[in-house]
Order: sequence, then structure tokens, then C-alpha cells
Amino acid sequence: MSSWSSFAAALPAWLTVLVCAVSGGCCLHRACTAGRPERGPAAGEAVMAVGMAVMALPPGTAPWGARILPVLCCGAALHAVWLLRRGLHHTHHLVGSLAMAYMALAVYAGGGHGGHGGGGSAGPPLVTGALLLYYAAYVLLGGARLVAAGPAVSAAVAGPGAGRGREAGEVARACRLAMGTGMLAMLLLM
Repeated sequence: MSSWSSFAAALPAWLTVLVCAVSGGCCLHRACTAGRPERGPAAGEAVMAVGMAVMALPPGTAPWGARILPVLCCGAALHAVWLLRRGLHHTHHLVGSLAMAYMALAVYAGGGHGGHGGGGSAGPPLVTGALLLYYAAYVLLGGARLVAAGPAVSAAVAGPGAGRGREAGEVARACRLAMGTGMLAMLLLM
């Protein structure tokens, strides 16, 4: 395979890595600048985004990933179960952690991204299909909510600091939408 065709084959994975890494950086910035109630969720989203970026690396880029990712993702799923004690609004974190654990285990069992390049199984089609439906609905609803929110209030018109809370909320929704899109892309590659 020529270098150009191998680059073209890995391009979707690298774009997913880029989107997830940028989302992780935005979430980390939010965690550092947000008030106390928002720090925990923002930090959790940053960890999830960085984990997704690592998981989306093209096969062979990070040989340690197939061994370590299932353990880390299962740990994140246990943490998400722990977060459920604070309320059901953490259910999405549990679904995301379990989806990442599922994909990591499929990568580990197949030797590549869901068997692409390793010859292994991509996991049970029913589970993959259910996750695809969940994330497709999540991305469509998240995109509709972001569009329905409309443009941010101009700080010059509304006064100093008036639009910051709304802008931070829009950035958080945009990061969640980007991570949902990245998860959907990784599931489609399985």
C-alpha cells in the first residue's frame, strides 16, 4: 500500500482524534475556569474526551493501547456507576463509559479497530446497533438544541460579563456534541 493510500485510510481516525483532543482541551479549560459545581462534570468530560482521542488513534500508532484501554474504560464505567448516586443525569456518562469499554474490548479481542486490521470480531451486532442508535439520536438532538439556542448575546449590548454564562453553556453543549459525534464515528468504524 502506498503512503498516500495509507494516509487516506487513516484520515478519518486522525480527524476523530483531533476533534476529541480539542474537545478535551475545551473541557479542561472549562474545568479550570468554572465554578465549583461545574468543575467535576467538566473534568469528567475532559477525561472522556482525551480517552476517546487515544482510542481513536489509528491501529499500530499506540501498541500499548489495546492492553491498557479496556482496563481504563472499565474503570471509567465503574466511576460513572459511582456518579449515578448523585442523580440519573449521569446516565449518559455511564452509557459513554460502557460504550468505550465495549469498543476497547472489541479492539483488544480483534487486534485492531473493531477487527479492521486485526481480523477479529467487531462485537455483537445488536450491541453495536443499539449504541449507534443511541449516539445518532444524541447527536441529532444535541445539534438541534445547539441550533435552537440561537446566537450568543452580544457582551457589548448586554453589558460586561452578561453573555459569559450562556457562552460557556454553548461551548459545553458544543463539546458534548463533538464527543458524541466522535463516539458515533468510532462506532461506525467498528
